[in-house]
Amino acid sequence: MKGYPFVRYVAGLGAGIILYTLLPNGYAVPLLAFAVGVCLFVWGFAQDAGNSIKPIRIGQGMGALLILLGLGWAITYQRTASNRPDNILTLADTLQAYEGVVATQPEERAKTYRVELELRRGKWGLSSVSKSWQPLSGRVIVYLDKASQTSPQTMPSVAQPRYGEVWLVSGSPRPIDPPLNPGEFNYKRYLSYRNIYHQQYLRPFQRKVMGYEPPNQLTRLATVVNRWADSVFTHQVGTRAEYGIVNAMILGVRDDLDTELYRSYSTAGAVHILSVSGLHVGILFLVLTWILHILAPNQENKVWVAVVKLAILWFYALVTGMSPPVLRSAGMFSILILAKALGRQQQLANTLGASAFFILCFDPYALFSAGFQLSNLAVAGIGAWQSPLYQTINLRNRWVNKLWEATAVALVAQLITFPLGVFYFHQFPTYFLLANPVVMILSFLLLPVAMATLAFSWVPYVNEVLGWVLAKTAWLLNQAVMWVGQLPGAAWDGLWLSPMAMCLTYAVILGVVALLLTRDRSYLWATCLVALLLASVISWDNFSQQNQRRLAVHFLPHRTAISVTDGQSSTLLTDLDTTDSRSFDFYLKNTFGQWGVTKLTVADARSTAPAHIRNYHKTSDYALWVWQGQTLLVVNKLGNKSPWRLPAVVDFLIIRRNALREWDQLSGRVVARHIIFDDSNKTPLTDKLLAEAKQRRITCYSVRQMGAYVTELN
Repeated sequence: MKGYPFVRYVAGLGAGIILYTLLPNGYAVPLLAFAVGVCLFVWGFAQDAGNSIKPIRIGQGMGALLILLGLGWAITYQRTASNRPDNILTLADTLQAYEGVVATQPEERAKTYRVELELRRGKWGLSSVSKSWQPLSGRVIVYLDKASQTSPQTMPSVAQPRYGEVWLVSGSPRPIDPPLNPGEFNYKRYLSYRNIYHQQYLRPFQRKVMGYEPPNQLTRLATVVNRWADSVFTHQVGTRAEYGIVNAMILGVRDDLDTELYRSYSTAGAVHILSVSGLHVGILFLVLTWILHILAPNQENKVWVAVVKLAILWFYALVTGMSPPVLRSAGMFSILILAKALGRQQQLANTLGASAFFILCFDPYALFSAGFQLSNLAVAGIGAWQSPLYQTINLRNRWVNKLWEATAVALVAQLITFPLGVFYFHQFPTYFLLANPVVMILSFLLLPVAMATLAFSWVPYVNEVLGWVLAKTAWLLNQAVMWVGQLPGAAWDGLWLSPMAMCLTYAVILGVVALLLTRDRSYLWATCLVALLLASVISWDNFSQQNQRRLAVHFLPHRTAISVTDGQSSTLLTDLDTTDSRSFDFYLKNTFGQWGVTKLTVADARSTAPAHIRNYHKTSDYALWVWQGQTLLVVNKLGNKSPWRLPAVVDFLIIRRNALREWDQLSGRVVARHIIFDDSNKTPLTDKLLAEAKQRRITCYSVRQMGAYVTELN
C-alpha cells in the first residue's frame, strides 16, 4: 500500500460514505473522527519539524484516514438532496402543481417517455401564503403518455421531450414504492442513491412546456451529439437486431433490443457489452493506442498524441450522452494519458484509486452502484492477476497466443466478479469462456468501426461501406452470442448468495490466489478454514430451505398471485398471462430464488380445475383450496344474487377483484382467521375497507399497502 496513496484515500473516503448510510444523523461521530485526525496529523508534523528526512509515522497516517472519513460523511450529507429544507420530501401538504426542467436526456418507451424533472418551484396547501409559488427542489421521474388526448379520433403522438425544456405540471407526484415482495429489486433505494424519491404518470394535458433553459450547456451538447449519432446509425444500419446492438453499445439505448436477443446475451454472460461502460472506453483506448502506434511510431509520449486520445475519448463520452459509467472510465483513462504525456510513473492500482477517489468526491453514492463495483473490481483483478495467469502458458503461434491472452483476461475478470455478479443478478454463465473471447474480439472491431462511421458520415460511398461493415459486424456478434445462449445449460440460474456467503467466497478466492502466487502454506490453512465456514453457511441455508413450509400472497400489480411452498417446491396460483415473463421476472422470480425453490409449478387461477393442484374446488364466486390441513378461500364475488355461505371457519380468506365492498357482506357467509386483499382490488376501495376495519377492530391485510403477505406454517 506504500506506493498506492490513492488506494488509501479511497478506503478512508469510502468508510465515511458507509458511515453516513449507517448514521445519517450521527453528527458527533464524524466530527470526533475529523478532530482526532487533525490532531494526529498535526502532531506528526510537529514531531518531525526539525528533521530533514521525514519518517513514516503510523499515527499521522491514521490521522489522515480519520480526516478523510469525516470528509466522506460530510460530502455524502451535502450530496443527499433530502437534507435540503426545500426538498419535495419535506412537504407536509399535497403538491397541487410544480415547475421543473428536463434534467437528463429523455428515454423513449413503448407507450411513454421517461423524463427526469429537476424541480424549481411548487404550489401546495390551502392558505393564501402557501397558494403562491414557493421554491422547491428535488427530482421526479415522469412517465409522459405518448398519445394525445386532444383528438381521440386521430390520437397524434406527443413530440419527444428535449433536455432543457421547462414544464408546468399539474397534480402531485407520489413516493416511489419500496419492494413489496421478498427478494424483489429495491428500486426505491436505487433511485434514492440518485436523489430521486417521487414519480408521476402524466397525460399530455397535465403538462405545459413553458420554455427552453438547459441547466448545463455541456449536457445539452451531449444530447445533441447523441441524437445526431442515432440518426446516422438509423440511416446506415439496416435491420432492427443490428441497429439495436449498435444503439446499445454506442449510445447506451437498449429499448430497440429484442427480448429474446437480450436474454441470449444475459445467458451467454455477455450482457455487460450492452451497457456503455468502462469496458467500451477501455476497448476504444487500446484500439486508439494501437492505431497511433502504427501511424506514428515512437511518438507515444508526445503531447499531440495525448491531445488526440483525449479528444476521441471525450467525443465518445459526448456520443453516449455523458453516461455516468463512461464519464468514470474516461476520467481514469485521461489520468493515464496525462501521466504518460508528462513522463510520470504509471501504476494501475494508484490510477484506479485516483479515478475512484474523484468520482466519489463528486458522487458518493456511486460506491453502491453495481456498475462501479464490478468495473473497478474487474480492472483491479485484471491488472493484478492477468499477467501471472497469461505467463503460465507459452504459445508459439502468434494468433493462438493472442486468443489465450484474451481468454486469460476473461478468466480473471469472471473470477473476480462472479461472487458479486451472483449476489446482484443470481445467475452464472456456464459458457462464458466460449462467448467472452469472441465478444471481445468483435467488440474491438465494432467500436472503432462505429466511431469511423460517425466521423465519415458526411463522405459519400465511404459512409455506405463503413455502415455495411458495421451492420455485418453487429450481425456476426448477435449470431455468436445467440448460438452460445442456446446451448443446453447455458446459464446456471436461480443462484442466491447472502452478504456473508459472498464475503466468504471472496475470502476463499483471495486465499487460493495468494497461495498460488506465494506458495506460503499459511494461506492454505486459512483458505481451508474459510472454505469450511462457507460450506457450513451454505449447508445451513439449504437445510432451512428444505424444511420450510409457507403461504404467500404476493404483490403483483392488478393481479392475483398466491403460492404455497413445501421445502424447495412451490405451487403458484396466478392469473398472470403466461406471455408476460417480464412481470414475473421483476416481481416474483427473486422471491422464489431467495427461498431456494428448485421446482415451481404455475397454475392458472382462471381455470375451473387448474392442473397439478389437488383438493381445489372452484365456482364463479369463489375457490376453495385445502393444502396440508390449511384452508384457503379465494373470493371473486360477494353479490346478493349468489348468497353462498361456508359453515366452517377458514384459515385464510383472500379477497380479489373488488369482491368485498362492505364488511357486512361477510356476515353469515364466512368466518376467517386471516383476511388478505391482493392487488387485483382497486386501491381506493381497499383503503376505505382498511379504515373501516380499524374502526370495527377487524384484523386484515393489504399487499398494496403492506407488501406481500408471508406466513410460516408449522
